[in-house]
Amino acid sequence: MEKLFSNEQVNRGRQVELDLAKCLAIFFMIFLHCYFATSYFEFDISSGLVRVVSQLFGGPFAAPVFMFAMGVGMVYSKNQEPAYLIKRGIKLIQLGFFVNIGEFFVPYFLAGNLLGDWEKFPIANGLLLFCIDILAFAGMAFILVGILKKLKLSAKGMVIVALVLSVIGSFARFHDFGSNVPNLIAGYFIGSAGGFTAFPLFNWFVFPAFGILFGEYYLRCNNKEKLLRFWPAGLAISVVYFVISWFLPHGFLSETHLYYFMTTIDVVFCLMCIYGVIGFCYLVSKHLPDGAIRFFSKTSSNLNTLYVIQWFIIPITYVLIVYFNRDIVFGDLSLIIISLLEMAASTLLASGYKKISI
Repeated sequence: MEKLFSNEQVNRGRQVELDLAKCLAIFFMIFLHCYFATSYFEFDISSGLVRVVSQLFGGPFAAPVFMFAMGVGMVYSKNQEPAYLIKRGIKLIQLGFFVNIGEFFVPYFLAGNLLGDWEKFPIANGLLLFCIDILAFAGMAFILVGILKKLKLSAKGMVIVALVLSVIGSFARFHDFGSNVPNLIAGYFIGSAGGFTAFPLFNWFVFPAFGILFGEYYLRCNNKEKLLRFWPAGLAISVVYFVISWFLPHGFLSETHLYYFMTTIDVVFCLMCIYGVIGFCYLVSKHLPDGAIRFFSKTSSNLNTLYVIQWFIIPITYVLIVYFNRDIVFGDLSLIIISLLEMAASTLLASGYKKISI
């Protein structure tokens, strides 16, 4: 019988199923961000769509999948030297601060100047420039991986560190340090009060850490179909947990901030979901035409640029729509249409940027 894992690397190069999973994760995030922008204005979105967009696909099917795939990508990267990882992490943190300009400051000034409403998009006296979004988190994760590699820690050792941090983050979440600045600084690591962080390091590092461990085995997997054969169970169990949590007073997906400050128990079900998503994407990838495979591979290589672009064009789109139609009430159909257009525009602009930057 063929061993599931080889002693040699047998899966080098781009993995279509991972490219597909990352692209879906980003598209789900764009849908979520369009919903966030909608919520600042008059809207009438059905509770069913809110749950699907904001609490399910925009939640555990998005950022955790992206971060896990990021960890796998570290294993597949040609350069895994600690110094390179730390340097890249610093650049990602800087890029994350740049994203905050598009996410917070662009709509703040647009709404103030065009709509005459300087309170619609608050910026916490400028402190939101340093808010921790997914790219800033990715930067901190790269730095931590670089440090752990410098200490000669194995992938299994990184997972242990990540689990310890997750437990700490589970108990430390929502702590209020008394004022905005300490809450902001602490928010880089734990889910502190004040709304300055979406992805605290302690609560979320577990996903790239497990991605690294998974990637080391995936490189040597002789039979992906056998490895991923339980993906329907992973999806079913995790989705049941997610749906039940909608209706619990302090459930994982009952409120957005509970999702962002997830506990270790929540992480377990998110990891099941990720396994299910990768398995599903592997099944789909076997039936994709070559053109679709090239599209997802190309888009996957542009994801950081795509993510930055979407946070600039989404708020601009909404403010301009309201500027030209002050009485508009955003509904389900408008949310879906705007989201799809933002996905297409972000993808095209990211592709165009890559061409002119080469």
